[in-house]
This record gives sequence, C-alpha cells and structure tokens, in this order.
Amino acid sequence: MDSQHKDILRKHRLELSSNINTDDTIVQYLYQEDILTLNHVEEILAENSSKKRTLKLLDLLPARGPKAFEKFLESLEAEYPWVQERLLQGLGTSGVQVTAQDQWVVPESVLESVPSERQLNRLAGRLGPEWESVLLDLGLSAEDVYRCRANHPLAVRSQVLAGLVLWRQRSGRAATVRELLQSLRAAELHPSIVDQVFL
Repeated sequence: MDSQHKDILRKHRLELSSNINTDDTIVQYLYQEDILTLNHVEEILAENSSKKRTLKLLDLLPARGPKAFEKFLESLEAEYPWVQERLLQGLGTSGVQVTAQDQWVVPESVLESVPSERQLNRLAGRLGPEWESVLLDLGLSAEDVYRCRANHPLAVRSQVLAGLVLWRQRSGRAATVRELLQSLRAAELHPSIVDQVFL
C-alpha cells in the first residue's frame, strides 16, 4: 500500500471504527480477494467489539500489498457507499502529487459507447452527495432531480440510478461514457471512482 493510501486510512481511523461493521461482508470480501489470510480473519474476529475489530483490520491493511486499499474501497461499496465516498474525497484533497494512477483511465473504445444499466448501477453506488450536481451538469433539471429524490426517498443509490437512467433515455446515443466522465470531472471527483465501472 502506498503512502497516500496509508495516510487516508490513518486520517479516517476513528471515523471508520465508529461507522462500519467489519464482521461480515468486509472481512469476508477481503479474504475472498486474497488481501487477508484465514489467520488474519480469525485475529480480527477474536476482538471483543466491532470497533476493535475495525481497528485491527486497519492495523493489518497497510502491509497487505498494493491492492489492499482498492479492495477495501470495493468492500465498502454495497453497505457503506457514503464511507467509501469520504475516503475517495480524501484522496482528491490530500495534496499528494498526482501520478499516472490518478488519471481518468477508460479505454478509448468505451468512451463513445452508451453506458449499460449495470455500469450506471455500479457508478450510482459510488456517488455521494455530489450526485445532484453531476446530474444537473448532464442536463437534467432541478425538477428532475427532485423527482428522483421523491420517488426513492429512502435509497440514495436508487435516486442516483433513476437520474442516470433518465439522462440516458433522454440523450439517446449522445449519452456516452465520455459525456458522463466530463460531468464527473466537473464535480471534482477523484478518478478512482470509475475503477472497474466501465469494464
């Protein structure tokens, strides 16, 4: 794990220990992805509180290789998208020099394609509070955004997905991945938000 990612985890250490429960999905996902060993899983689960289990995981992650941070972010996607977004925002404002890995890397062949609903659903799970500005930049009206919120009052991901699908329906073949990336850039989101989204 590189120093930038270590700094992000250290900066958000107490926040993470208070806001996520590592007992089920997170630890098992990291085990599945070969970030944690079985011994690590047992060591984490042996702690006597959820907070201590999260802190133990955060102690272990920095030494678990270059993909540890990326896989940790992925493990948060389903149940803790707002926590994932906080970490991504931390990457964007950490003041660390931008490297090649921080660029918007999407294959040229994908840029002119219309994103599938599966791809839009993946992206919807990663967007945080800035989703409204992204949709407005894509051409939706404030009324459209309000309707998305009103139709799905308890599920932010569903609100975002409804807005993205509406944009795709209205724009037709002009609703390309390139257009979507331009609006994500305009919202000053970190490029890693599209990792694995358009594959």
